[in-house]
Amino acid sequence: MAATALDGAADTRERILAAALDAFSEQGFDGARTRDIASRAGVNLSLLQYHFGGKPKLWRAAVDRAFAEMHAGLDGMLEGAPDDERERLRRLIHAYVQWVARCPEFVRLMHEEGKRRGPRMRWLVDRHVKPMFARVVPQVERAQRQGLLPADVPAIHFVYALVGSVDVIFHQAEECKRVTGIDPSEPSAALAHARAVEHLFLGAHASRRTQT
Repeated sequence: MAATALDGAADTRERILAAALDAFSEQGFDGARTRDIASRAGVNLSLLQYHFGGKPKLWRAAVDRAFAEMHAGLDGMLEGAPDDERERLRRLIHAYVQWVARCPEFVRLMHEEGKRRGPRMRWLVDRHVKPMFARVVPQVERAQRQGLLPADVPAIHFVYALVGSVDVIFHQAEECKRVTGIDPSEPSAALAHARAVEHLFLGAHASRRTQT
């Protein structure tokens, strides 16, 4: 009985976090209302307050959950990868595209918060973005030392260029669907986008390797 109750509480928490990420990405922190988030999650407002105590803590928990899932996806893709830096970078690109395709709400929230100064942006950067960059920049620098990327450009610019080339089509998915009739989150479209980004950074011959 106790295990069932714990499972139920965990499921409720996950539904609230998923609904919160949707709401915050669509309406921003100020526009999202906890009552509406509770309604999306199919729970009483009192349960949201019980688990998270208010909107600021809920926002942080939703961001934490999104980053945890993203890192799990990256780790899974890189697990057992060879020392070949081209292959590791190729896997990183595919893992990130697959994650954003599954969770475009993450991109919208990041764009919303990253464009303005404030305590949420500072918390987001210090807790998640700096550690992520600290993980990715050395991989880019290794690729530069091996001649896979130009060495005369600071690695941080390649990181932002990579993020931008992946994110925009998912951030503006409705525009893409209107222009092309293609949903970029559909698996075949997401794979095509990953190949395009791979081509931009690693060259045409990289796309002929084993597909992810």
